[in-house]
Amino acid sequence: MLRYPNINPVIFKIGMFEVRWYGLCYIIGFIVAYIFIRKNYAYKNIKLKKDEYESLLFKLMLGVIIGGRLGYVLFYNLQFYLQNPLQIFTVWQGGMSLHGGAIAVIIFGYLFAKKHNMKFYQLADPVMPIVSIGLFLGRLGNFINAELYGRITDKPWGMKFPIYNHLGVLSDYTKPRHPSQLYEAFLEGIILFFITYILFRKVKRSGIVFWSWIGLYGLFRFLVEFVREPDAQLGHLIGFMTMGQILSAIMIIVSVISIILLFRKKNEILEK
Repeated sequence: MLRYPNINPVIFKIGMFEVRWYGLCYIIGFIVAYIFIRKNYAYKNIKLKKDEYESLLFKLMLGVIIGGRLGYVLFYNLQFYLQNPLQIFTVWQGGMSLHGGAIAVIIFGYLFAKKHNMKFYQLADPVMPIVSIGLFLGRLGNFINAELYGRITDKPWGMKFPIYNHLGVLSDYTKPRHPSQLYEAFLEGIILFFITYILFRKVKRSGIVFWSWIGLYGLFRFLVEFVREPDAQLGHLIGFMTMGQILSAIMIIVSVISIILLFRKKNEILEK
């Protein structure tokens, strides 16, 4: 069995102000997005003025933060945050929902495309591989925070995660558990990046990269949920299914239907 490498989630602290690895992972993700989404747009000959591009990235960043946080509040722990509303703003302590962030980013991206008379898929497809890089960094942040770990296991790679008391002092270690954050970093970050990047380079049909990312993320997340510890306040909601699996199943179904419709629409145009 492995013991969690004793990583302090706080890099440094000045008075009440803390700089955490979790927050730093998000900042690095946004920097990477700023650099490489622009390169992907250039590859597809998508021209945006500097102020338009920065406006788009700012809206996507807001979508990730606001949607991710509200998604976590609504989907995973509504009762707690109704009782402790100020805790909604403590984003640096963790508690973000990819599903909520995805919904907000799609809405903001669609509104931007409509405002600038562009097609949504034209903007979305080049973004998707870079999203996986952000996910990879986010899962590393979860690992450093020692949160969202997996279920108890007797596998040799099971890991003992630290337990902190109410003062933030290490008090004990968990029983060996699946390091599910690392599973997700590998599947949703590395594997999903390479698949969607290849599709981005090879496939010309608009929307395929976007919906492939949505569907594959849903599939990977659905599978990892089998070894991920269910949220204590929710548990299993429908049979064996957790909230993460329910939301991921919806992503899979919608993506499959959307890809079928994309091919059918294209074929109808060719037949005409």
